[in-house]
Amino acid sequence: MAQHPKGTRARVLLSSVFKPFAQDDEYGSRAINPAELYHNQVTRAQGPFSLRMFHRTWSLMLLQRNISAPCTVLDFPTRERFVRELTTHAYDVVGLTGIIVNVGKVREMCRLVRLHSPASTLVVGGHVTAIPGIERMLDADHIVKGEGVAWLRSFLGEEAGHRVEHPLIPSSFGFRLMGLPAPRGGGNAAATIIPSVGCPLGCNFCTTSEFFGGKGKLVTYLERGEDVFRVMCEAEAGLGARAFFMMDENFLLYKKRALELLELMKAHGKAWSLYVFSSANAIRKYDLRQLVELGIEWIWLGLESSGNTYQKLKGADTLALAGELQSHGIRVHGSTIIGLEHHTPGNIDEVIGHAVAHETVFHQFMLYTPVPGTPLYREMQAEGRLLEGVDPADIHGQFRFNFAHAAISRDQSGAFLDRAFRRDFEVNGPSLFRLMASMFTGWRRYRDDPDPRVRARVRGEAKQLASGHGAALWAMEQYLRESNRVVSDRIADLRGQIERQIGGLAPVIDRLAGPLLLWSARRDARAAPAGRVLEPRTFVDRRNWEAVPSAH
Repeated sequence: MAQHPKGTRARVLLSSVFKPFAQDDEYGSRAINPAELYHNQVTRAQGPFSLRMFHRTWSLMLLQRNISAPCTVLDFPTRERFVRELTTHAYDVVGLTGIIVNVGKVREMCRLVRLHSPASTLVVGGHVTAIPGIERMLDADHIVKGEGVAWLRSFLGEEAGHRVEHPLIPSSFGFRLMGLPAPRGGGNAAATIIPSVGCPLGCNFCTTSEFFGGKGKLVTYLERGEDVFRVMCEAEAGLGARAFFMMDENFLLYKKRALELLELMKAHGKAWSLYVFSSANAIRKYDLRQLVELGIEWIWLGLESSGNTYQKLKGADTLALAGELQSHGIRVHGSTIIGLEHHTPGNIDEVIGHAVAHETVFHQFMLYTPVPGTPLYREMQAEGRLLEGVDPADIHGQFRFNFAHAAISRDQSGAFLDRAFRRDFEVNGPSLFRLMASMFTGWRRYRDDPDPRVRARVRGEAKQLASGHGAALWAMEQYLRESNRVVSDRIADLRGQIERQIGGLAPVIDRLAGPLLLWSARRDARAAPAGRVLEPRTFVDRRNWEAVPSAH
C-alpha cells in the first residue's frame, strides 16, 4: 500500500456522517430510524418510558487514539459544520465512516470534500463499504473494508504492528427518560471497552461478522485478561467508571480471558459491573457463580426465534436460560428476529408469544433482513428474491422486508414487527420497571454474599432503588393504572417491597418526586406519542494538534 507523502506529518480529519437523522430527507435519513439504539430497536413502543440516549462513533475515537498525526474527530456534525471544518483547516487526509443506510450521506460528504478541500486524500471506511459496487458509488481515493487501525497507520507511514491503545469512551450521552434529562448512563457512569471486533460464529444475516472477514474471523485488541483489566482501570481512573459495556460480539466465548479478568478483579477488590454480548452456547461454559463474581449484570442474548437452526443456540432452552440468569439479578436483553423463513401469518403470534414469554428486561425485535454484503444477501440475490427499487436507507430491519418472503408480504412484515414491540410492552410492562425488578432480585439474593465485592455491587444498586428509582415506579404505576391495570399492580407490588425491605427515605422520595415524573411523562406523551425527535450533539476532539497551521 502506498504511504501518504506527508506521513505522520499529515493532518487528518475523521468524521461520522452529518445529522439530522430522525427525519425523512434526500440523503437517506429516516424518521423511523433515529440514531438511538434503544428507542429505535428496543423500547420504541414504550411511550414516555422508552430509554433515550446516544452513543459516540467509537471507531473514530479508536483510530484517532492510535495515530501520531495531528487528528480531529468530528462526530455528528451538521452538513454546515463539516464544511466549516474543511475550509478552516488544511487537511491532508479526510476519513469518513458510515453504516449502509447512510450511503447517501457519505456520497454527499465525498462531494463536499472534493469541492471544499480538493487537495485532501479521501478515505471511506465503515459498514457502508460492504455494499457491492461501493467503489462506483462514491468518489473516494481509498475504500477500506474491515479493521482500520493497521491500515491507517500503514498509510501514514507509522508502525502498523504496535499495540492498539484503547481510548477513554463514555458509554452513552444525552440520557433522557420520562421527558427529563438524566445523569450520564442513567446514574451509573459507564465506559465502553472494545476487546475485539468480528465474530467467530458468523450468522448468515450478521453484518458485523461479514465486515471483519466472515465466520470465524475476528481482530482481537485485548487478548488476555490482564489487557482487559488494564484498560478497565484506565477508564475507572479517567472517567470514574465502575460499569463497563464490553463491545465484543461474544465476550463470554473466551472463557480463559474472562476467568483471568475475574482473578484480577478479586485480587484488586474491584466491584465492577459488566454488560456483555454473548450466546447461549458460551454462557453454558460457566456456572452462575462465576458470572455473578465477574460482575455480569447484563447479557445481550440472541434468541432469534423458536425453530431456528443457528449454531449458537443448538440444544439451548432459552426460556430456562433467561429465567435462570434473571433469578440471579443478571438482566437479559433478548433479541428476536421476525420473518424467518418458517414464519407465516398463521404462526407469527405464536412466535411473538414465545419471545415475550422470556420476560427479558429488554427485548430487541428485528426483521429478517438480507443486508448488502452478508451471506444472506448473496443467497437471496442468487435466488432472485431481492426486491427491486428498495432504497438502501430503508434496509435496516426496522421498517419492512427488502426481499420476497414465501408467506409474509412486505406490508405484513412491518405490521408484525410493530405487533411484537406492542405485545412485549403490554405483557411485560416498561423495561425500566423490569430493570428495577431485576436489581431488587439481585440485591435480595446477594446482599449477604460472602464475597465483599458482590455485596458492594448489589448494595450500590439497592442505594439507587432507595434514592429515586422508586419515584419512577410510582409514576409508571399511576400512568398505567387505567390502560394496563395488571402491569400497574405488578409495579405497585415491586415498589411496596422496595420501600419495606430497603427502607430509608424511599417512601418519602417516591411520593415527592413521583408526581413530578408522572406529570413530565404525561406531558411528553401528549406532545409526541412516538417520542420526541432528538438528535445527538456535535463533538469536536483534537489530538496532537499543537502547532498545526489553520488556514487554507
